[in-house]
Parts: sequence; C-alpha cells; structure tokens
Amino acid sequence: MDLTWSEFERVEMRVGTILEVNDFPEARKPAFQLTIDFGSVIGVRKTSAQITKRYTKEVLVGRQIVAVVNFPKKQIGKFMSECLVLGAVGEEGDVILLAPDFKIENGLRIG
Repeated sequence: MDLTWSEFERVEMRVGTILEVNDFPEARKPAFQLTIDFGSVIGVRKTSAQITKRYTKEVLVGRQIVAVVNFPKKQIGKFMSECLVLGAVGEEGDVILLAPDFKIENGLRIG
C-alpha cells in the first residue's frame, strides 16, 4: 500500500542528542534505554533501542540521531518509550543508526 504525501508529512522525524544510556536487562532482546534531547520545543524523551550489537554506551552518549517523535507512547515492560529511534536494519538484525553528517541543532525536523 502506498503512502500519500500528506501521510508522510505527518511523520515528525527530528534530530536529537543522546544524553544518557542505560542497560535494559528486562528487555526480551538486548537493548539500551536512551534519554534524548530534542531541543527546547520538544524537550527530553526516553526510548529503548536494540542497538547493542554495534554500539556501546560510551559511544552513544553525545551522539546525534534521528527519531520519530509523534508516535503514541509505548509501554515496554516497566519502561515507557516516548519516541522511535531510526536506523537501517541489517540481515542479522543489527541496527545502524541514522544520523546527520554534521553537528546540528537539536529538534530540527527531517524532511
């Protein structure tokens, strides 16, 4: 099924900087809990991401990423996910995060 242009425009993808990364031992698949700053308008959001195959906690802190910020919140165990981090998924389920090439302002919209 094709997506209309107006439907695509409703998906709010924004740039944010990862402030904090924690282990998520309660997750069914290996994952981290991320705290991400999306700037003054959107603020700080939390999410979980299955990105442990390619990334360490230390490498992620301070890294800019792209995430969808207008999905409904999703309960994952005892954790509430508030956005969806985007990445390319390899054949073995490893995720390569989408990120801007240059340091830019948090909260900028992807179009």
